[in-house]
Amino acid sequence: MEYSEIMVRYGELSTKGKNRRAFIGRLQGNIVKALHQYVDQLTIRPKRDRLHIELNGTDAEPIMDVLSHVFGIQTFSPSIKVDKDDLDHVKQVALELVNATVPAGSTFKVQTKRADKQFPLDTYGMDREMGDFLTDARPDLQVQMKRPDATLRVEVRVDGIYLSTETIQGAGGLPVGTAGHATMMLSGGIDSPVAAYLALKRGVDIEMVHFFSPPYTSENALNKAKQLTAKLTPYVGRINFIQVPFTHIQEEIKAKVPEGYLMTIQRRLMLRLTEAISEQRGDLAIFNGESVGQVASQTLSSMAAINDVTTMPIVRPVATMDKTEIIAQAENIDTYELSIMPFEDCCTIFAPPSPKTQPKMDKARYYETFIDVDALMKEALDGIGVTEIKVGDEYMNQQQDIIAELL
Repeated sequence: MEYSEIMVRYGELSTKGKNRRAFIGRLQGNIVKALHQYVDQLTIRPKRDRLHIELNGTDAEPIMDVLSHVFGIQTFSPSIKVDKDDLDHVKQVALELVNATVPAGSTFKVQTKRADKQFPLDTYGMDREMGDFLTDARPDLQVQMKRPDATLRVEVRVDGIYLSTETIQGAGGLPVGTAGHATMMLSGGIDSPVAAYLALKRGVDIEMVHFFSPPYTSENALNKAKQLTAKLTPYVGRINFIQVPFTHIQEEIKAKVPEGYLMTIQRRLMLRLTEAISEQRGDLAIFNGESVGQVASQTLSSMAAINDVTTMPIVRPVATMDKTEIIAQAENIDTYELSIMPFEDCCTIFAPPSPKTQPKMDKARYYETFIDVDALMKEALDGIGVTEIKVGDEYMNQQQDIIAELL
């Protein structure tokens, strides 16, 4: 079936009052960015109640696949535009659409929305006209007003009549960028990519910060983190990946800090560095993948001792989720299999056998004086690298890399 346009419904944007125009403008920009390879073929028209993507002969399927990942879209429908002055032609096109999309023996109803009040048939008259025609033409169909298998939606506008039978669920949430900019502390595990996804869904434009420690961590571990970032780009178009060298800091901490506090001091340095990067880049908050009580560094006492180094807001989207819930979400966004690939990251190397689960803040501050924090931070910040990761970027062949490293 060749469709004329895709109608996009905003959902939560309807609650944004005076900010609605800005939110719709941001959504339009995100859609244009997501559809960059098709945008020259399309006409995108945002309006107050919905956004219209005129296809101009372009196949609807790849466009709808992209739209399903754009946050801020509640639902969307592929539609056909018909001249409203020829009702017989409208009926015929409606029948072709129903034949193409509604299986034999289905229940259905017609639902008309009449924006053009000059159109001679009112809403109920149009429902009856179209419904009677379709039941005559398709006697296998049965009218059912409550929860039918299919609904023919008829929108009568000034410029024509638009017909659709499908309503496809969008990604929901808010347009990325409407909630500001933040950094995301990305490890190679299961939790932080899920936290990043949830941050994007609430409209936060994130930059990934990843700590790597060669030669203790491999190139594959770094590429795995980049590939996890690439998995999230369909929701936003592109994400900056900031890699921070952490080898010297870990070696210094290992050599000079008591074993029970190695993890606490490491995390304090990670947070100090992330705050410094955030301030340099104008980001307003720090997101991470911590879940309360999951590991030693994620008890409330540990969080307090680690957070002591910053006044910047720390947001933990998965803080109260069970591991099974986090895994289910990771599977849903297709990051789980990549996350469990067996490459060590800098959070697992030098891990003490018995880290403190209830570290004392005063002791953490004291043990941190055993290292030259300012010099180590400057060295790390001078060595950062930034990669812009876009939709479709690939950083590893999963099977070959796993085999090569395990051998």
